[in-house]
Amino acid sequence: MINFKQPQLMTFFCCFLILIPSLVQGECTCEPEDEDRNKSLALKYKIAAIASILVAGAIGVCFPLLGNVIEALRPDKNLFFLIKAFAAGVILSTGFIHVLPDATESLTSPCLNENPWGKFPFAGLLAMTAAIGTLMVDVFATSHYTKSHLHKTQQNHEGDEEKTEQTENHLHVHTHATHGHSHGSVSMLERADSAQLLRHRVVSQVLELGIVVHSVIIGISLGASESPKTIKPLVAALTFHQFFEGMGLGGCISQAKFKGRSVAIMSLFFSLTTPVGIAIGIVITNAYDENSPTALIVEGLLNAASSGILIYMALVDLLAADFMNPKLQSNGILQVGASVSLLLGAGLMSLLAIWA
Repeated sequence: MINFKQPQLMTFFCCFLILIPSLVQGECTCEPEDEDRNKSLALKYKIAAIASILVAGAIGVCFPLLGNVIEALRPDKNLFFLIKAFAAGVILSTGFIHVLPDATESLTSPCLNENPWGKFPFAGLLAMTAAIGTLMVDVFATSHYTKSHLHKTQQNHEGDEEKTEQTENHLHVHTHATHGHSHGSVSMLERADSAQLLRHRVVSQVLELGIVVHSVIIGISLGASESPKTIKPLVAALTFHQFFEGMGLGGCISQAKFKGRSVAIMSLFFSLTTPVGIAIGIVITNAYDENSPTALIVEGLLNAASSGILIYMALVDLLAADFMNPKLQSNGILQVGASVSLLLGAGLMSLLAIWA
């Protein structure tokens, strides 16, 4: 218990109260820090970052696509479920631990006006809005593609049935009816497979959109920095980050069964996003001020939207879809393995926040 009657303690307490505001204000500066700037050394780290992140992203996104070569990596195998659960944990952690806090920090910066940025949690609002928007896009896109595909399928089956009736008029009525029943069963299975395939394609495209948005921002921020002290730990962190995210996206692309050209374009686009962002940052280094109100607002809003997309995709389209899969539901060992893999991915990605 502090006795405020003692002069020394009272003096110390008063001085402490007086110093708190100045200490807090001293940390909040909108001026760029010149102490640890080293443009030539920073450029070397940036070039290393471009090469490292490019290779890591390419390996990560291509690894799950090797199912045609490595049987264990096919979407119907247990190992694929474990890899995808790990990658989903990484994406979920990216949204909650890395992107959303960065958005909150940008939009609550002392460099911005207190009204309105300091009076309302815009980062959370935009993340929520982006998640709801992703749900709507997810639903409408899947519905549109499914209806379009079913319409084409029905037209094809009607044409096939007309041809079948013309060529099988001489067959027994019972035989023809049996054939029709079998044909209908096959048609139902084809429709279910087609709907699931369309679903995977929508998921992979929306997920890539969410990843690309924050990858560009990360790249530009790193490329515009001239502090080796800041860039050095980010190189390792972003390398692992890009590798694990690539695994998650690659798993979705693998399940979508795109044609070779589409797979190559999506994989290349993901791999190049962050390195291109870094290159853009290098070009605009002299003109870019990360503490300017415009930069803070743009980065904050885009990061918040990206976090909402990533969190929705990880929870709904990746984890819920896989953990409710009949194959995993009927296999207790696989359930435990997928759960451990999920926690491991989320935990390791969370630890990267120490260096990022």
